Amino acid sequence: MNHRSALTALHCGALFFGFTGVLGKLAATTPAMIVFGRAAFAVLALAVFAGLITSTSWQRLKTSDWARLTLGGLLLAGHWVSFFISVKVAGVAIATLGFTSFPALTVILEGLIFRERIRRHEIILVVLVSVGLVLVTPDFNLDSGATVGLLWGVLSGLLFALLSLTNRAGSGKVAPVQAALCQNLVVAVCLLPFAAPILPTVQALDWLWLALLGVLCTGLAHSLFVASLDVLKARTAAVVFALEPVYGITFAWLIFAETPTLRMVAGGALIIFAIFLSARMGGTKHAAPVDGQVA
Repeated sequence: MNHRSALTALHCGALFFGFTGVLGKLAATTPAMIVFGRAAFAVLALAVFAGLITSTSWQRLKTSDWARLTLGGLLLAGHWVSFFISVKVAGVAIATLGFTSFPALTVILEGLIFRERIRRHEIILVVLVSVGLVLVTPDFNLDSGATVGLLWGVLSGLLFALLSLTNRAGSGKVAPVQAALCQNLVVAVCLLPFAAPILPTVQALDWLWLALLGVLCTGLAHSLFVASLDVLKARTAAVVFALEPVYGITFAWLIFAETPTLRMVAGGALIIFAIFLSARMGGTKHAAPVDGQVA
């Protein structure tokens, strides 16, 4: 893979990740069923990718590896469930912008957990994202579906920030594709009890959306992300993945006519600018998660 094809693969991965909210809204079933279906299809897709495309050998996992991957799977399950609840309650645009708060939340949590000094540009990131979220919030009334949906989106971002830090703690110990497969397997097992009663009611078209969600927006997107990092720098990946919310909001606008207000556009632009600025100034670890697991 040369530089141009790697960059193309990275943009395709970001595009697929950006389509996540749209497919979640199209699937006429519960968030628990959506997450179970996504994880199950992702496991199949990642297994095919690992077996046919990569030359990475499977590692023998230690008890500590399984413990970390299980914790990561639980956090990933919570992240996805809260994100799709946000999509169902408030729409794709608000859910995506709420989730996009995760770089700022990662900065705060990283400083607390790893006792690292927060740098000046990271403080700017937190401030810009916070102001952006205030602008995105239509009102501060908990009876408002948009406000509740945004809070679910921020919770999704918080859980994803914790997932990123969990993956960081075990970085390099397990191959990224193997780690992603194991975490998705944990997600599927955890959500199976909640999804099982609903399985007979899922329509054929909804299975199609779930398959696309698992194969394209998870398995293939993750595979493209990992493959591109063999050629591209993490900084480049971070900048490209800052475009993910742009793709998601644009798809929602075109497909569901979720026309954002001027205030929402201003808030979203501020959040996306903050992520882009953070990536350019060296905060790449906050924008490009270790194992490539994004919304």
